[in-house]
Amino acid sequence: MGKTGIVRDERYMEHDPGPFHVETPRRLEAIYRALDELEGYERIAPRPATVEEVAEVHDLSYIKRIEATAGRSVQLDPDTATSPRTYEIALLAVGGLLKAVEEVMEGRLSNAFALIRPPGHHAERARAMGFCIFNNVAIAARHAMKRYGVERVLIVDWDLHHGNGTQNAFWGEREVLYFSTHQYPYYPGTGHYTEIGEGEGRGYTVNCPLRVGCTDSDYANIYRHLLRPIAEQFKPQLILVSAGFDIYHLDPLGGMKVTEEGFARLADLLLEMAGEACDGRLVFTLEGGYHLEGIARSVREVVRKLLGEVTFSEERREKEDKDLPRIAGVIETVKKVLSSFWGF
Repeated sequence: MGKTGIVRDERYMEHDPGPFHVETPRRLEAIYRALDELEGYERIAPRPATVEEVAEVHDLSYIKRIEATAGRSVQLDPDTATSPRTYEIALLAVGGLLKAVEEVMEGRLSNAFALIRPPGHHAERARAMGFCIFNNVAIAARHAMKRYGVERVLIVDWDLHHGNGTQNAFWGEREVLYFSTHQYPYYPGTGHYTEIGEGEGRGYTVNCPLRVGCTDSDYANIYRHLLRPIAEQFKPQLILVSAGFDIYHLDPLGGMKVTEEGFARLADLLLEMAGEACDGRLVFTLEGGYHLEGIARSVREVVRKLLGEVTFSEERREKEDKDLPRIAGVIETVKKVLSSFWGF
């Protein structure tokens, strides 16, 4: 078992969209307290991303617009607001994830989790959305390709909400495969299974829209029977994960039924895929999740899995096999749409 790194920094609390906003600094406070119970991981000190790095995904005019909010609280859209240090902290969020990618790509760590905020997967090229300022994971994929010559990046997004910004960043490209499970129809309204990319990128966007009530077994079976065969053919050189914990069974914004153990199982499956495809190179970044105790316990279980402290029995797989009919129709629908691109 290789080394696991964690990006954590108290400065991430200084982005504060307001006292009644669900994307609160208390999310990270709860997570950091939970991680204090663990040992064995390496601390990764974040750095601010440069404007040039952020401009790999976002228009320079948009970056300047966010910079102009420095020192002020500005409502960017109905859901997304800045506070006086948001611009600075958003650059630190991007840079924290980039530093995690660098540590993994250069072999100092096997895997990492960037526990950062603000989140990113809704942020479009020139628009803040859904609590997101800069698209952390999309910038990280570009960084890996530009700095390390990576030719194939797999982005896996298990957040409750579809990552429209990430999808659009790579819509016409085959170097980045975007795979998303999400509650549908729900905010932001994108992510139908017929959305598969265009041009060279056709078939490299994989959307798995889900109705409310999906369980640990349902998500595990999607990863086992849909994501895994695609990943085996795509052969990623790096796997990035937009880890949203709003699919937790008590989350106030969601309708899914995933438990702490279920999140660890998804990490388990992704570790297997990364081990087979890319020497274990796997980097998580925090997206949503708004039940404070739930997100803290769930992140802790994912980190415990990365550290090798959690194992799953054969009985667990047998239960997933038994539960497969619950989600088999969704899996087959997505496979049918993508059958001409991936050999199912």
